[in-house]
Order: sequence, then structure tokens, then C-alpha cells
Amino acid sequence: LNEELKRRTIARVNRPEPVGGITLASALRSWRFDPTITVDRDIADDKGRVIIAAGTRVNPLDTVPLRAPLVFLDGDDTAQLAWATRRYASTKAKLILVRGAPLELMKARQRRFYFDQGGSLVKHFGIHAVPATVEQQGRALLITEQPVPLKERAPS
Repeated sequence: LNEELKRRTIARVNRPEPVGGITLASALRSWRFDPTITVDRDIADDKGRVIIAAGTRVNPLDTVPLRAPLVFLDGDDTAQLAWATRRYASTKAKLILVRGAPLELMKARQRRFYFDQGGSLVKHFGIHAVPATVEQQGRALLITEQPVPLKERAPS
């Protein structure tokens, strides 16, 4: 039983469960996402002093900018991988998989890949198709789902 558990655990680390409900982008779709929240209760420091009062609207981008674009893609789609690694080769963009083998890709491409475990990020941003990008524009985020250009796609 321990060996079977070990085998399954290693398999899940090497190839996490794909994010369900994500399709291949077939049309350009773009929208703005306002990350502003309204604080529902007072937030105090370690001495009990209120630093943010209940009801205050806070935009996290005012204090912590998005340092690099987030790029969501299907790691099993060679065209998406080629497009993303070429387009974001000289940037610190975070390549986030919704399907695929991140450790294998890191070894092969000598670049860090992340995985959207459980689809929490795509759900938060409302992403339904990949490739998709999230980039900061002032106090909002611009989210874009876009098809891979035809020149990047191999003939079927």
C-alpha cells in the first residue's frame, strides 16, 4: 500500500490533475479585472491598533504591483509552449500550466513553470480558454485570451 501511495504521489507531482473546463482559445477575448476589495472587518497590527478600518476599499496593486505577466497555457500543446516561450523569452513572465508536466518542462526548457492547482487562479480571473495572459494596467489587470497565431500551429 505504501509503494502504491508513493507511486501515485510521484505521478501527481510530475503531472498534476488538469484544470477542468478550460478550452483552446478560438477568438480574442479581453477584459479588465479590478482587484479592489472592501475590507469586512477592522484589520489591526500586533499592538491592536487599527491599520485598515472595516468598509475601506483596498486595491492591492497600489502597494504590490504585478511584477511580471502571468501566462496561462496548456503544457501539452506544443504550439502554445512555443508561442509563450518565444513571446516571453526575455521577460520574467510566470508561465502557469492548466495541463501538462511542469517538472519535465522545466528540465527540458531550463525555465520555471508553475501549475494552477485546482484551477484557483483561472477561476478567480474568469479565464475559460488558453493561452491567456494577465498584465497590470494602472490599478487594474488586463486579461486576454487569444488564439495561438496560425504560423505557430503545426498542420494537422
